[in-house]
Amino acid sequence: MTVAATTHLAFDGSGVDGSLFTSITDIARDTKWLNTPMEVWTNLGLGVFAVLMVMGWWSARRRGTEAMTVALAAPVAVVTAFAAAEVLKKFVAEARPCRSMPHAYLVDSCPAPSDYAFPSGHTTVAAATVAALFLLDRRLSAIAAVFAVVEGFSRVYVGDHYPHDVLASAILALPVGYLTSLALRRWATPLVAALNSGALRPLLTAEPRAAAQHAR
Repeated sequence: MTVAATTHLAFDGSGVDGSLFTSITDIARDTKWLNTPMEVWTNLGLGVFAVLMVMGWWSARRRGTEAMTVALAAPVAVVTAFAAAEVLKKFVAEARPCRSMPHAYLVDSCPAPSDYAFPSGHTTVAAATVAALFLLDRRLSAIAAVFAVVEGFSRVYVGDHYPHDVLASAILALPVGYLTSLALRRWATPLVAALNSGALRPLLTAEPRAAAQHAR
């Protein structure tokens, strides 16, 4: 199948909220001084969510096996949500705004035709992190939520996604991330407890082995 045919067959999402999309990209056009920071953030900002998960893991080392299980489940939950989003993306096959609305102001370059828009993978990662951390540390989850909103907005601001792509990502990622973490907390806690008595103990608890044995 040719590139032209692929583009033609892709779903055109501009009819859903194209006007809202252009309203946001018009902001980008009028705030060119913000374009570079937003373009950098929209990709590198995902590192913030990794840092928050690492912070959750570090804190969980002092909170017991169940908390550590949830901390270790967080990246699994994020990957699960991202995989679900990628499957949905291929199924819906929504063309990127740069192809459906080429005359809009776009900060980011246009990706390949096979790189579809619905839902937003970046926002999926952000929202899934919020959900995964919710069971572990509400404060970290709230911080992640703030950054997730910024991440979602940036995806529209740079012209990579429609607003409904971002919204759909949150609707998908929040329950998938939460339920995955919840399931792993129930099923994987015995495994983490077993690992806690082996060579991986320093990674799973801040309590020295000698102190733990003395406490018994």
